[in-house]
Parts: sequence; C-alpha cells; structure tokens
Amino acid sequence: MSEFLSITGQVAIVAGTLIFAVAALGIVRFPDAYTRISAVGTAGGLGITLVIAGAVLLQPTVPDLVKAILAIALQLATSAVGTMAIARSAFLVRSPLRRLRFDELSERAREGEAEDDAGGARRG
Repeated sequence: MSEFLSITGQVAIVAGTLIFAVAALGIVRFPDAYTRISAVGTAGGLGITLVIAGAVLLQPTVPDLVKAILAIALQLATSAVGTMAIARSAFLVRSPLRRLRFDELSERAREGEAEDDAGGARRG
C-alpha cells in the first residue's frame, strides 16, 4: 500500500507541475489578456491541488492531511476570486480583445450606459 501511495503521489505532483508548465506556455502563446487570465486561473486551482495532494500521498499523516485540505480550500477560493478581479480590471481598462466572437459583456455595458443617459433605472 505504501508503494501505491508513493507512486500515486509522484504522479499527482508531476501532473500538477505539467499543468503549471502548460499554463506558462499559455501566457506566452495566447493572443489576449482574457485567455491568458483563464489559463493562469485554471492552473492555479488544479495545479496546486494536484501538487498538494501528491505531497500528502507521499507523507500520509493526519496533521498533514488537515493542512493540505485547508491549503487546497483556501487556494481554490482565492484563485477564483483573484482571477475574477484580474479579468474585471482588464475589462475596465479596455484591454484589447481578439475579435473571434461576439462580446456580450460589451453590449450590456453599452445598454447600461444608454439607460443611464436616458435617465432610466439600472437593472441589476
């Protein structure tokens, strides 16, 4: 059983590291800020979860398991919020978007500006 946990832990750590490497490649290769943010946000959540889980599998003790669960929970919570904040700030400074598809958020922003100009109430 110990050998199984060791191999599984090593595989999880390697998989998490590969996810980080692919995210680093995505930062360089993706065309705009939004796709880059998406790559980093996904890697932050999934990659660190695999690395921490792999570390716990290599040294399976109850205190380490508790610390790992807490670290993973905090990472997943803060990664999602941080990614959202970075994406929103990129949108607010009008970071250029590669035009592949229709930008629904931009249309809603224009509709909101038109309602504000017309004196209408804002929908939330």
